[in-house]
Order: sequence, then structure tokens, then C-alpha cells
Amino acid sequence: MSRSGKVVAVILGNPLMIDAYRAGIPANGKPLPDGAKMAKVHWIPKQSEFFPETTVPGNLLNVGFMVKDSKRFADSGGWGYAVFDYNAESDTFTPGTTAGTPPQGNDAKCGFACHTRAKSRDYVFTEYGKR
Repeated sequence: MSRSGKVVAVILGNPLMIDAYRAGIPANGKPLPDGAKMAKVHWIPKQSEFFPETTVPGNLLNVGFMVKDSKRFADSGGWGYAVFDYNAESDTFTPGTTAGTPPQGNDAKCGFACHTRAKSRDYVFTEYGKR
């Protein structure tokens, strides 16, 4: 999970991603294997009605995806990115835009500019919580 001043998120990984994390990747500087996938669900945080000091997910904001395919996405660090903004009124998702949170273009490189700061960790921000 992650949290900023604007959103709270849950980050999910496919089995290949989880196995890589358990092996110490990408924290050890090694690249993630092709086929690793992540999904991140963003909500606007709200205060828990039962525990006022606790933040819980409020309204759904968007869902983002990353997939590692070093050949297909060679020009974006080996990663393809996508974000879909949620519209509560219509209960639908649409491709992210530059007006969204975070701002996104509408191509497979939409998250690359932001993720370059994590290049030493194969462009992945997420920390793996030991279980």
C-alpha cells in the first residue's frame, strides 16, 4: 500500500512480480522479469467512522497498470503503463488524461516520465512489505 497527501493506494502484483519481490528484486538493483505485472488502485482517503485517527479508502479515483515486456516497451524502460480514471456517476472507466491525478497521457509510456526517478529499481517505486 502507499499513501500521499491526495490518495491512498493498494498495489497488487501477479505471481511473477511477487516471486521477484520475495527474491529481493528490484531493491537489489536487478531488473524484474518480463511478464511481471502490477495494478494500483487509487482512492481519495477519508477518515474512518469508527477510528477517527485512521484513514480508509473513500471514493475510487483510478486504476493503473504496469507490465514488464522489455522488447515491446524498450523505449520506456521495458515497462508499459496504463491508467483508467473512474467516473462514479456513470460507474465507468475511461483512459487517464493530463487533467487526472496523476496526470497521464494516453499511450503505453504514460507513466514513464514519473518513474524515471526510480530507474535504479527498474522504474518501480513500490516497496515490498515483508510477510
